[in-house]
Amino acid sequence: MKKQYFLNAHIIDPKNLIDEIGGLIIDENGKIEAVGKKVNKNNIPSREKYIDLKSKYLFPGIVDMRVFVGEPGYEYKENFRTLSNAALSGGVTSAVTMPNTSPVIDNVSIVDFLKRRGRDKSKINIYPTASLTKNLEGKNMTEFGLLQNKGIIGFTDGIKTIQNTRLMSRIMRSAFDVGSLVMQHAEDYELAENGTVNDGIISTKLGLQGITDLAEKIIIDRDLSLLEDFNCRYHISQISSAKSIELINKRKNEVDFTTGVSINNLSLNENDIGDFRTFLKLSPPLRTENDRVELIKGINKNLIDVIVSDHKPEDEESKRLTFTQAATGASGIETLLPLSLELFHNGSVKLSKIIELLTSNPAKILKINKGNLSIGNDADFCIVDIYKPWIVKKEKLISKSKNTSIENKKLQGKVLNTFIKGVELFKI
Repeated sequence: MKKQYFLNAHIIDPKNLIDEIGGLIIDENGKIEAVGKKVNKNNIPSREKYIDLKSKYLFPGIVDMRVFVGEPGYEYKENFRTLSNAALSGGVTSAVTMPNTSPVIDNVSIVDFLKRRGRDKSKINIYPTASLTKNLEGKNMTEFGLLQNKGIIGFTDGIKTIQNTRLMSRIMRSAFDVGSLVMQHAEDYELAENGTVNDGIISTKLGLQGITDLAEKIIIDRDLSLLEDFNCRYHISQISSAKSIELINKRKNEVDFTTGVSINNLSLNENDIGDFRTFLKLSPPLRTENDRVELIKGINKNLIDVIVSDHKPEDEESKRLTFTQAATGASGIETLLPLSLELFHNGSVKLSKIIELLTSNPAKILKINKGNLSIGNDADFCIVDIYKPWIVKKEKLISKSKNTSIENKKLQGKVLNTFIKGVELFKI
């Protein structure tokens, strides 16, 4: 590989406090040699060719902390190849995959298989999680130590929640002992039973069973109380309500934990469901406009650490059912960044803050050296025209499943190129 020179880019790298017009030099090994305003036409060899980015934005590769991949068992929905191609088109260079596969990622042999498949078929960096409990049944813990030694980045039951308080305390104690990351999907089953949408006017209007925001708050409150005695690495996968923000605000200085939010809950509300649009059947559900606004305020108050795509591909047959019967989830990895940029364009959140929640913050929580442009690191980055207008059309999505929650939405901001280890793997 020859050295590469990128000049006149607007570089934003929150970890290294860079927000300036400058350049990037990539060495022969795909590592970052220099970055920032000191890299310009005047201080690179005159004989070298360079790429003038003409003030386009250059961000570290996005780290998406919540991604469902169909492999193994559900390859007809998504596989590592289609996932990585979709991710690259959205500037995502690292993905944390959920264990909700068939078989479930809960033992060492499945992890070995998963790592081989990911290595052979994926172009992006794959960081697999394993389940908290055997077969996602919420009864018996998995072997944290053994699985972690095999390269598991964290533990979660994905779309399921640990309901048993005694079991959750044991999980936290074990996670503390071996330094594991616990990622909890917060939902009380009793309060959420048979629910499909937010509990309120819309659920009444549609005649659907609602899910109260208390279902989320109660699990968070319980887990944060347990953290007082078992201070493990704990992450709330995604919150959706003003009540949760209020609770997190009260507890943030009392116990150590981190919080994520789905871009869907930052961009949409329950009114968008309209007349039973099953592509907007999500978990947690879309809530009120007030909840959405409070989540954005939570970002600006540093109460939310990470924005995720919650990419959950589902085949069309699973969505073309009645709302109650339809599968839950939406495809979103390739629209994560453009949809997040909407928060910048409408003045809700500073651009550097958005990039922080998409890159350096998730990397810090996961304890991986990604999501930054530090000298000596792999050159994982994307080049973005943050003002380029486009319309989301499901037939143009790269993901194998087209169940986007934002069909026909007008967005502003498009990834032009994505590089991993200095190699261009996506070009518009």
